[in-house]
Amino acid sequence: MAQDEREMKVVYERPHALLPVVTNYCPGCPHGIVERLVAETIDELDIEGKTIGVAPVGCSVMAYDFFGCDMIEAAHGRAPAVATGVKRVHPDKIVFAYQGDGDLASIGMAETIHAATRGEHIVVIFINNAIYGMTGGQMAPTSLPNQVTQTSPYGRDVATAGNPIRVSELLATLDGPAYIERVSVDSPKNVRKAKKAIKRAFQNQVDGVGYSFVEVISTCPTNWGMTPQAAFEWMRENMLPYYPLGVYRDVVADGFADAAEAAAARNAACPIAHPEKKGEN
Repeated sequence: MAQDEREMKVVYERPHALLPVVTNYCPGCPHGIVERLVAETIDELDIEGKTIGVAPVGCSVMAYDFFGCDMIEAAHGRAPAVATGVKRVHPDKIVFAYQGDGDLASIGMAETIHAATRGEHIVVIFINNAIYGMTGGQMAPTSLPNQVTQTSPYGRDVATAGNPIRVSELLATLDGPAYIERVSVDSPKNVRKAKKAIKRAFQNQVDGVGYSFVEVISTCPTNWGMTPQAAFEWMRENMLPYYPLGVYRDVVADGFADAAEAAAARNAACPIAHPEKKGEN
């Protein structure tokens, strides 16, 4: 059989949920990888027509130009609050927020904490590149000790600025979240793991399991002043020891149906939380 008569197999194509436009991200920025994984997940779960994304201020600010689903622009840090409102008004929709670390862990930390502790049925995709990317490379709550940024030219001084915030570990102390995982997209293997985590988060919302949070350890070659390859090496050497990859909460794996059931089990010994147990024993 001639080669041109052989059956051709598609090995790569743009996800339908990712619009055929050129993104505005810097060369080597991992945002494009993560957004493709989100779009692939939306396609595979066949939820594009019922998905609503929320993008706040930051490098994600124009995500509404990239995703084919409905998108809402939120004020700086307020994506979880907007996503909460959307989900409560439209409980049948799939709602996600796409945020960076300056947005989520600084001006938006209150919204982040309270949406998580309430166990809102949303997905949060959190891009952690240890810096403010869009606004020029200032120190962020996630910037590492001694990391040089535009506002810490001699390195982050933990004596005055404190230590970086490990957001996944922080949220894992709350009763509200159903699923928390930290991933990276610096290698094909890790991209596959990140895709699995993102799909699991969206599936949790489809199944009504509860609040899901996926943190993606990322790079910012432009503001770090490095090539994309060197940025990934720096990330592996410095960020991953401080921000270890892995699952920090998974109530389904722990044997619970959802986050509410897991929370009830954790506070089983509190009388006021379980008045139905009064008089037992």
